[in-house]
Amino acid sequence: METAEVSESFWGDKLYQQRARKALPLIVRQAIIGEKIYYSDLADELEMPNARNLNYVLGCIGTTLIELSERVGQKIPPIQCLVVNKATELPGEGIGWFISEKEFKKLSQKQKKVVVDNQLSKIFSYSDWLWVLDELEIERPDFPALPKFRKSPKAGGEGQLHKELKEYIASNPNAIGLSDSWPIGETEFGLPSGDSVDVMFSYRKQMVAVEVKSRISDVADINRGLFQCVKYQAVTEAMLGTQGKPQNVQTLLVLESSFPKELIPLKNMLGVRVIADVGGKKS
Repeated sequence: METAEVSESFWGDKLYQQRARKALPLIVRQAIIGEKIYYSDLADELEMPNARNLNYVLGCIGTTLIELSERVGQKIPPIQCLVVNKATELPGEGIGWFISEKEFKKLSQKQKKVVVDNQLSKIFSYSDWLWVLDELEIERPDFPALPKFRKSPKAGGEGQLHKELKEYIASNPNAIGLSDSWPIGETEFGLPSGDSVDVMFSYRKQMVAVEVKSRISDVADINRGLFQCVKYQAVTEAMLGTQGKPQNVQTLLVLESSFPKELIPLKNMLGVRVIADVGGKKS
C-alpha cells in the first residue's frame, strides 16, 4: 500500500505524527512566502537524520488536511506538494493519492511537472493557511528576526582569505557540483545593477552565480550573503531577459566554514542553495 493510504492523521503519539505537527507550520511558512522546500532541508529543520522518513510525515499531513476539509466543507490544497526532491524538483509519487492522480507515478516528468505546478498555484494563492493552523490548534510559524545590518567596510580592499576562496572556486567548478564540461568561472562578474558577483560560471545557455564567504565570515555576514544571492538571481535573470536569452540561472552561496544552524529557516524561506565546508587552499 502507498504510504499515503496508511498514514493516519496527526492526532496521535507515533513519532511521524509528532513530526507532522512540527512540520506543518514550517510548510505553511513556505506557502506564505511562495517558496518550495527540499526534503533534505525540511529534515534538517526537524532535526531528522533521514529525509526518507518524511514520507509518513507528509502523508500524515495530507490525511489531516483531507479530514479538516471534510469537517469544514472547504477545499484545502495539498500543501505537502511544496516539499520536493532536489534532483527532480517534484514531490514524491505518493502525492498522487492526494491530488486525484492515482496514476501519478506513471506520468512522464514533464506531465508530472504540469500537474504539480497546477497544485502549487492553488497552494500559493490559498489565503487561509494560518486559519488552518488555528483550526488544528497548531502554533503558527516563527519568522526569524533579522539581525541589524551593517555596511561592509570598503577601506583596505578585499581580504586575502576571501580572494583565495573565490579564485579556488573559479578554477574548480567541481567543488560546487558542476561537471567537468564547465569552463572555469569569471571572478568579479559585473551586473547591470553595478554589483559584482564573486564568481560567475557560464556554459551553453546556463549561468551559475556564486557568492563566496570565507571562514572568517560571521553569522551576520553569511545572513547578508543569503540576501545577496536573492539579488543576484533577480538581476541576472533580468539581464538575460532584456537580451532575449533564456533565464536559466542558478545562484549559490558557498562557505568555507559550516552553515550556521540559526540561519537554516531563513535559507529555506529564501530558497537559496548553500554549499558549506568548501576548502580554498588546494593545489
